[in-house]
Amino acid sequence: MNSWSLLARAMSFARPHAAAAAVILVLTLLVAGAGAVDPLVMKYIFDSLTGPQASEGLFFGVALLAGLALGREIVQALSNWLTWRTRLRIHYRLLDETVSRLHRLPQDYQRKEGVGAIMTRLDRSIQGFIGAVSEISFSVLPSLFYLALALTAMLRLDALLTVVVVAFAPLPAIIAALSAPNQTRREKILLDSWAGIYSRFNEVLSGIMTVRSFAMEDYEKRRFLRGVREANRVVTRGVGFDTSVGALQGMVVAAARITAIGLGGVLVYQGDITLGTVVAFLGYVGGLFGPVQGLTGIYRTIKTAGVSLSQIFEILDREDALGDAHDAVDAPILSGLVEFRHVTFCYGRAPVVQDVNLRAMPDQTIALVGPSGAGKTTLMALLQRFHDPQQGSVLVDGLDVRRLKQKTLRRQIGVVLQEALLFNESVRDNIAYGRPSASREEIEEAARMANAHEFITALEQGYDTPVGERGSRLSGGERQRIAIARALLKQPPILILDEATSALDAETEARIQEAVARLIRGRTTFVIAHRLSTVVDADRICVIRGGRIEESGTHDELLARCGYYAYLVERQVGGLLPSDRRSGFERRRKDRNAPERRAADLGWFPPAAEAG
Repeated sequence: MNSWSLLARAMSFARPHAAAAAVILVLTLLVAGAGAVDPLVMKYIFDSLTGPQASEGLFFGVALLAGLALGREIVQALSNWLTWRTRLRIHYRLLDETVSRLHRLPQDYQRKEGVGAIMTRLDRSIQGFIGAVSEISFSVLPSLFYLALALTAMLRLDALLTVVVVAFAPLPAIIAALSAPNQTRREKILLDSWAGIYSRFNEVLSGIMTVRSFAMEDYEKRRFLRGVREANRVVTRGVGFDTSVGALQGMVVAAARITAIGLGGVLVYQGDITLGTVVAFLGYVGGLFGPVQGLTGIYRTIKTAGVSLSQIFEILDREDALGDAHDAVDAPILSGLVEFRHVTFCYGRAPVVQDVNLRAMPDQTIALVGPSGAGKTTLMALLQRFHDPQQGSVLVDGLDVRRLKQKTLRRQIGVVLQEALLFNESVRDNIAYGRPSASREEIEEAARMANAHEFITALEQGYDTPVGERGSRLSGGERQRIAIARALLKQPPILILDEATSALDAETEARIQEAVARLIRGRTTFVIAHRLSTVVDADRICVIRGGRIEESGTHDELLARCGYYAYLVERQVGGLLPSDRRSGFERRRKDRNAPERRAADLGWFPPAAEAG
């Protein structure tokens, strides 16, 4: 879309504030009208000085100028206040639309663009658009109104002088039109430059420990400042260009003023016009070129606004990750029955999950193990409906998740990740994140069940202690226990533990395992784990390789089969076993892992009799 089309579309954001805009427009027209009257009052004052009642004319004229000035300032102040209030409301609505869309966009968009770049582009684009809307809406008509009044008054005063002065008026417009493409290109370059600079800066601050561990602080500082210098050079060149343009336009205005003074002086000397007429013309010359330059700047403003709007609509026009179906219903209170029926999912053309069949009953713990990239996390993403399968279906309590509203589904699924994300708020707020209305007693009870109450009360401000960005003021184990408390407080019927203890030491893991044992009680739980010691007690362990369930059973059953799961166990604990036992274990695994192994040992889908 071109700049005009983008602007026409964007005006829909201002439409709800049409009444306020109309009031502002009336006020600005009053200010413009008062400005057009000023030179006529000046003419009256100077012409009256040569008359018999010079003192009365001077007093009345000065009083009238003072009244006009006072009224103009009052109206201008009210107009400015209303303009800013309207700008802020349009800004709020734009933020509402864009931030809502950012929350719904696929995660790939944030990963590709970078959080810092997105926020920089968004902020600068919205500010640029709001400025353009204000300039176009509240400057164009007042400028046209002033020009109409000024030209009418000038023609009534002296037609010849008017024609000579107005002959200079198109020149600033031509200069502005010729300079607009350069200014538009510069705006696009700067927007991209600052987005890139702050995207990298955001990454550096987020990973400051990595930067410091490699002693790269000076390198990152030089890189950041180099980007700033390059952007500043663009700004400096732009300021030089704009200054030259402004100087040329100023020379045109000066030429018009000098011409008006010279020609007006000749006409006064010849007795064709009065001194007051020349003074009035000089007033109009000063006021005439401002609106003319403002009107010619509209073209540049619209082109610049087009750059900002293209960034805003790039976000607004992107497809949502997944939308609710038009007939989607609220998820009922779930018991926790989860089924994957012949589920296949592909990223692009590459299959990640292939014909998976799995059923988890309420109060059952299902462990998903296997190599990285096998499809374990993707299965859980399908359950939360971050993606839809290309084939098959995912059901909760017999309901296809595609028929449920996503928010009501996800409110009943608790998630504890390997990297527990905490916000830079108090411990209390982080625990209550899923249930902001929870009472103090409920929050503390959840913390006790997560083995977190003791260390929380030892903090400087207890539950009111800020945890720092991403929980940086707490240890990994403390962050994890707060994440578990958060899940406990949410009381979800379905729980997902994605490598929840893999990065912890043995002692901390033992404490967290106690909390996890309380957390999973009475819930359907999916545990994704590479550390197999954490899934020994699972009701069923599903071994996933290449997007398929290769084995399924209890820990003891899978060990007895000497299949891939047994191989993984041997790889993890083999170094702790005597060499003779390791070799015998490996031999039995090879014997049992022959190609003719029964299909029932490779895949699993529970028959009706095994549904429980």
